Amino acid sequence: MSVVNTRERTINTKIVYYGPGLGGKTSSLASVHQQLDPTGETPLVKLQTDEESTLFFDYLPLALGPFDGYRLKIQAFTVPGQVKYNLTRRYVLLGVDAVIFVADSLPSRMGDNLESLDSLRENLEANGIDPASVPLVFQWNKRDLPDATPIETMAGRLNPDFKPAFSTCAIRDLGTFDAFIATTRAMVDSVARRYHLSNQGESLGEIAARHLASRLRAN
Repeated sequence: MSVVNTRERTINTKIVYYGPGLGGKTSSLASVHQQLDPTGETPLVKLQTDEESTLFFDYLPLALGPFDGYRLKIQAFTVPGQVKYNLTRRYVLLGVDAVIFVADSLPSRMGDNLESLDSLRENLEANGIDPASVPLVFQWNKRDLPDATPIETMAGRLNPDFKPAFSTCAIRDLGTFDAFIATTRAMVDSVARRYHLSNQGESLGEIAARHLASRLRAN
C-alpha cells in the first residue's frame, strides 16, 4: 500500500506487472524504462534464469513531481509468470497500488492468461487486498503477431468489467507507455481518495499523468 509522508510531502507507490510467463511483462517494463530514461540514469534491475526472463522482479524507481506540493515516487515491478513461482508472485504483490496485466495474444496462451488472472485475484486476497480496490489495466501484448487473438475475444474472456485496456507490442515500444500513464493516473487518484488528498479542480491523477507525458516529450 502506498505510503504518504505529510512531513516530507512524498507519496510512495507501487505498480506490479502481472501475467503469464513469457507474455511480455519484462519487455513492457523495459520499454517504459527506455522511453522515460533513455540515457539509463535510473537503473533497471533484472534477475534472470534460463527458464524465464524474470525470476524475482524488475525494479524501476521513478520520481515524479513535485505536484500539488507532493513528490510522487513510483516503484514498478514484474513478477515471474511460471506457476511454480506463485509464492514469489504473492510476495511481490504485497503493498501493491495498481496492476498492469500483460496478456499474451497468442491463441495458444488463452488458458495461461486465464490461469494467471485467477492467480492474481487469489494472491491479492491472500495478502488481505480486495481485488476490486486495486486499479487494473490490461495490455493485449504481441499484437504484431499475424495470428494474434482478436481483441474482442481477449476482452470478452479476460476483461468483462471493461477495465482500461491497450493494444501493445512491448518489444517495439508500442502502447506500453500509454498503459503506464493510464495506470499511474488511476493509481494516484485512488491514493488521493484513500488519504483525502485534493487539488482544487484537476485531479492529482491527471497531474501525475501530465508529468509522465512531459518527461516522455523531453526525452
